[in-house]
Amino acid sequence: MTLAPGASDTDSYAAALALLQDRRLVVLTGAGVSTDSGIPDYRSPGSPSRQPMTFQQFISGPQERQRYWARSHLGWRRMGSAVPNAGHRALAAIDPEMLITQNVDGLHEQAAPELASDGRIVTLHGRVADVICLSCRTLSPRRDLQERMEALNAGWAEAHADVETRPDGDVALEETQDFVVPDCEICGGILKPDVVFFGENVPKDRVARCMEAVDALAAARGEQHEGKVGVLLVAGSSLAVMSGYRFVRRAAKAGIPVVIVNRGATRGDGEAAYKLEVGTSEFLTTLASRRA
Repeated sequence: MTLAPGASDTDSYAAALALLQDRRLVVLTGAGVSTDSGIPDYRSPGSPSRQPMTFQQFISGPQERQRYWARSHLGWRRMGSAVPNAGHRALAAIDPEMLITQNVDGLHEQAAPELASDGRIVTLHGRVADVICLSCRTLSPRRDLQERMEALNAGWAEAHADVETRPDGDVALEETQDFVVPDCEICGGILKPDVVFFGENVPKDRVARCMEAVDALAAARGEQHEGKVGVLLVAGSSLAVMSGYRFVRRAAKAGIPVVIVNRGATRGDGEAAYKLEVGTSEFLTTLASRRA
């Protein structure tokens, strides 16, 4: 199913749509899906360089957590106001068997509440809208923490309103030593966004659910899809980290076709039946109309 040498981009686009329009789908999304909502990514061509904080840094001492929360406090004010774009809405209409996302922005859940309520959205890396205490494991809404940080750091956001926004709710800010970081209201423990940092592992139960959904694509079943095997569609991800790339490897090993839609090279290009260098919103909107 791999394109023959010399096939044009137009041929690739049409062939990929033809493959996807009547198959069961599992969709894996990355940061590229949210760029049209004003949330920058950090691996597409021209994206800013980024050195994300690791879990080991976060727990190493109060200064690192102060740096993290000061920057995240500003970034959240922008990420928290983002709304789903045409790509998110198209995925809701496409109605995949499962939507696996590496994004922490919660926009898929906003665009497709039915998918979320059915348990068919898996947030691999968690959600930045949730906060967890590392001691008592209490979960709380990020908006509550934002209000506490606003009260403890009056005028901070206004004083740094012009800083550059970076991916994952981060901003370009180095002077953070005056920022006051709240502790857990229940036990006084360390608060952390309920997301998977670099240096942490995705919870095993999440990975298992996703693997099961990918494996199920190999079974040709259902009158609606004429007994055809399903397809793994990757949208807006470079697959640079194993947390997402492993599903491409799993699908390819099982003979499940993989279609990748991403601007720029990805780690899974060699395993893809089709690789399209087009915008995700454009492609997903077109696919949704084909499947309607």
